[in-house]
Amino acid sequence: MDDKYYLEIPDSLLGRDMLLVNRISKGAAGIRAGFAGYAGDVVNESVLRFEKGPDDKVFINKMSFRERASDSTGGMYRSVMNSNIQPIVYAFDIKAYNKDSTASVVEITPLITSDNDLLFFDAGDKRSFSLGSVQSDKSYIVSVNAYPSNLNIKTVKTYGRTPSQSSTPFQGFGQQQSTDPATYELNNSLVLLPKLPMKSRIWDERVGYFSTSYVDFDANPQGVKDITLARRWRLEPKPEDVEKYKNGELVEPQKPIVYYIDPSTPKKWVPYLIQGVNDWQKAFEKAGFKNAIMAKMAPTRQEDSTWNLEDARYSAIVYKPSDIPNASGPNIQDPRSGEIMESHINWYHNVMSLVHDWYMIQTAAVDARSRKMTFDDELMGQLIRFVSSHEVGHTLGLRHNFGSSSTVPVEKLRDKNFVEANGHTPSIMDYARFNYVAQPEDNITETGLFPRIGDYDMWAIEWGYRWYANTKTAEEDKPVLNKLTIEKLKNPRNWWGDGESYGDDPRSQTEDLGDNSMKASSYGIKNLQRILPNLPEWTKEANDGFDNLEQMYNQLTTQFGRYIGHVSRNIGGIERTPKTVEQPGAVYDFTPKAKQKDAMKWLQDNVFKTPTWVIDQKVTSLTNLSPQTVVAGLQSRALSSLLSSNTATKLQRYEAEKSAEAYTFSDMMTELRKGIFSELAARQPIDIYRRALQKDYVTRLISIVKPPAGSQPPAGSFIITIGSGGSSNSDQVSVVKAQLRSLQSEIKAASPIITDNATKMHLADLQERIINAFAKD
Repeated sequence: MDDKYYLEIPDSLLGRDMLLVNRISKGAAGIRAGFAGYAGDVVNESVLRFEKGPDDKVFINKMSFRERASDSTGGMYRSVMNSNIQPIVYAFDIKAYNKDSTASVVEITPLITSDNDLLFFDAGDKRSFSLGSVQSDKSYIVSVNAYPSNLNIKTVKTYGRTPSQSSTPFQGFGQQQSTDPATYELNNSLVLLPKLPMKSRIWDERVGYFSTSYVDFDANPQGVKDITLARRWRLEPKPEDVEKYKNGELVEPQKPIVYYIDPSTPKKWVPYLIQGVNDWQKAFEKAGFKNAIMAKMAPTRQEDSTWNLEDARYSAIVYKPSDIPNASGPNIQDPRSGEIMESHINWYHNVMSLVHDWYMIQTAAVDARSRKMTFDDELMGQLIRFVSSHEVGHTLGLRHNFGSSSTVPVEKLRDKNFVEANGHTPSIMDYARFNYVAQPEDNITETGLFPRIGDYDMWAIEWGYRWYANTKTAEEDKPVLNKLTIEKLKNPRNWWGDGESYGDDPRSQTEDLGDNSMKASSYGIKNLQRILPNLPEWTKEANDGFDNLEQMYNQLTTQFGRYIGHVSRNIGGIERTPKTVEQPGAVYDFTPKAKQKDAMKWLQDNVFKTPTWVIDQKVTSLTNLSPQTVVAGLQSRALSSLLSSNTATKLQRYEAEKSAEAYTFSDMMTELRKGIFSELAARQPIDIYRRALQKDYVTRLISIVKPPAGSQPPAGSFIITIGSGGSSNSDQVSVVKAQLRSLQSEIKAASPIITDNATKMHLADLQERIINAFAKD
């Protein structure tokens, strides 16, 4: 009315929880902060309640569910509520009542037109995007629409910008940073949450789900208890199908999970995105539901005039014309129960360059289709399908399963029948990418090269979405699920390896394959050696220079670097296998000594012994890439891992707990020194690559014994400080000093015999450095 907007609030909705989701509807030109700033991005979210106050006012309370008492009838519940009054973040004057005074009318124009962090950017977002105050003369309300279960508000906001804060990424040499205002179209969607929250599912560290936590003051009679809930959609059978479901028949859920495809998505990729969603249907059948998940094209304006991509009632795969090579699958959840309410999967256009480079470098030795810079649409479509399935998994609540691939014996990855039937990893939530172990003679097709929804994914969906009719609470479900989990984990392919919050387990790594990093990486190197000589031809495009060649050579050396990381993690590895008290065996155990020694030998043979195969004179002549820089970078990665404080501390823990069978810190350091300085025992000349490696090694050790004043040791070196893993009472400094003294003696013995002049100067330099390291100040 008269350019003012009024909201009628029925008394029946007072005190009801409502989910407010604020999104960017249209992004400001050129204003980005990493992955943020694009259309469809969530700005913030919160749970609100409207409450009637004194003096004809209506308040908005912002709700927090961090502290609770599970028994709402007890005294503890009242005590917790008394200690957690929710903040009033906005107040309205009541302008009118309906005829029977069962609803209040308030004006919301000031809330929508003001600059506030309830609906719009908070202070942190403003810093990220370098935004100043809202310019009201350039801002306006686009629309306010009410629907049966939600309210949608759309506004245009123009913000001033400050040059000193500007994060505009495209300023060039000699250019001023832009001070033009930033204009956004922003969408606010307020959705009524269920009156009765979904029955929660208590999170289990043996199955990888995203979670939400709270403190319960009733759960522990002698203290407090942190309760962690798994995030999942509400899937329940229709009332008329309950008996069928209980009898094991597949039934359709009351409300299936539907993802709409952003209308702006390039048409040729739409079928692959849809298939990536629908691939999950077979997993939900394990939980007793058919047609539980599906993808659809967004309706046209003629088909449904109320449908809106920013409406928090609808989940979508949102296409973003961005040069960011990525995709992501966030979700919006009800913090009371962990129920996922909706999700907007972000598909950035340039993710196609990412999957192109991965697929080319990991499979070009065995798949001729990947030997070019522009893939055919069918191959790229299948790659998009894989990315779609992975991101959908996240929006279903699933975390990464970096340990899944470690359950597959390496030689099985070369078994055509096995890998084409089962895939190269049991989980699409792994970062296993593509089967780089497969060799040309194995004749493995795309089916055995691509990731797919596998055994673990099926089990994880069953754990999260199986509906239990005979229980009323999450606590009652817990023993049922524990018994099922113990049974399912008898199949190792159902194991979840948490490589994100626990990083010391060599079985749970990104980008790796198989149960033995050394074997898998050796096969991987064989394929890289086949690919490298062909890169000049495979990257050639008419009328272009050699940027493609440089790009793919860098991708190749990055892949080699991944292998180095996979192998290095085995040294000092501590394996973690979560269990409940009903399961036998250890939760934490050390990577066996023999495997750690194999890892050291692999590093000596493939990294510290100069990997001359990675030096291609044709590539360097066309790109001006420095082979010394490439080799030094690869070797430095290995040294950084081996000489880290974390590795040293874990090896010493191994020795302390299992001295008879341990691969000790001293063992590792001795083998490392002998391998890096093998020329001394053989009295051989030392080439330029090895001289650089040896200097790097000595510099790192000296920085531990005698840190330079006011400077930092080389990246990855451990620093001995009291109170850390390597305290002044540990053996770490003693071992390092012993290695330097042994090296000093070996250099002294070998120097008179070696005649190569460059080697003699190099050894004299090292000798002088070591002497100075032990000299008193």
